[in-house]
Amino acid sequence: MHFSEPVQSRCAILRFHKLTDAQLAHRLEEVCAAENVSYNDEGLNALLFTAQGDMRQALNNLQCTVSAYEFVSAENVLKVCDEPHPELMANMLKLCAEQNIREAAQIIHDFYRMGYSPEDIVANMFRVSKTVSLPEYVKMEFMKEIGLCHMRISEGLSSLLQLSGLVAKLCALETK
Repeated sequence: MHFSEPVQSRCAILRFHKLTDAQLAHRLEEVCAAENVSYNDEGLNALLFTAQGDMRQALNNLQCTVSAYEFVSAENVLKVCDEPHPELMANMLKLCAEQNIREAAQIIHDFYRMGYSPEDIVANMFRVSKTVSLPEYVKMEFMKEIGLCHMRISEGLSSLLQLSGLVAKLCALETK
């Protein structure tokens, strides 16, 4: 969206910092209590994952989930937000660390066949790689390769081939 110069010159740009998960969780719990919303801890964690530190996004995702399902669970949140499942992604990264390319590639291909874009898959993979239970040096190497793939995808090379190449590269990394 583009604003004309006279309008833009009278506006102030406000930049908000991302909130911590603890801050988001506290406010979401207050909102759920005030609105009598039923939820479980996994649902709250899924809201935190999808919001990425943005309270507006967290509240929108909460409202959409409650409107669609009336109960906030991880499965319901991820369906509403249309995100690749973080547990499956974490499993795929662990398979890569074990150099199990066949099963890791199958998970990525399944995500692609479900209709997730390569951009969404790689962005989700990057977020999950920060918290997956692997040694720190492995996570750092994985994040580096995922970042390079994300750059190629954002430059227009968005295909299943890029994702398959990334999985092959992750499986080939020395993780021992």
